[in-house]
Amino acid sequence: MRTATVNRNTAETKIGVTVNLDGTGVYRVATGIGFLDHMLEQLSRHALIDIDVTVDGDLHIDQHHTTEDSALAIGDAISKALGDRRGIMRYGTAYAPMDEALTRAAVDISGRPFLVWKLEFTQEKLGEWDTELVEHWFHSFAQSAGLTLHVENLYGRNNHHLVESAFKALARALRQAVEIDSRKADAVPSTKGVL
Repeated sequence: MRTATVNRNTAETKIGVTVNLDGTGVYRVATGIGFLDHMLEQLSRHALIDIDVTVDGDLHIDQHHTTEDSALAIGDAISKALGDRRGIMRYGTAYAPMDEALTRAAVDISGRPFLVWKLEFTQEKLGEWDTELVEHWFHSFAQSAGLTLHVENLYGRNNHHLVESAFKALARALRQAVEIDSRKADAVPSTKGVL
């Protein structure tokens, strides 16, 4: 089983994360931000990655540190669970429709973190979560997981649907990318021999 546990404790947040890349999408999520919890549940369920995450953050200040640090810890746990990346498919692409919204995500588990983000919102909050923090979550996650990640909303109007389709697209693309390639399970998928 490809699993990892990360504990991240700072003056701003205290976080515990455990992931299982070969799971069934079982989750236990408690960040203190309802909408973020809902999105992390979607990520777990649709990636088939078991995620257990608990965050005690400085929400009395704002949601920035909890958002950023949860992404960093989850990304770090996924990176650790991947180990030397031997046998993984490496790439994944998915389209996720949600009612009128359609979002595409493409993932390369490259070890070269980069985010291309093409998604805009027309409201400042979803529940109590600041929509400007959605991109920041994806950026922080890509950085700590070592992903090249492209997320593009193709169309849509409802802000809830836009965000949820982005998380679901990421989940499905990530599911493909972390899968073991039955044709090359013994090799790191790079001509360099390392990722």
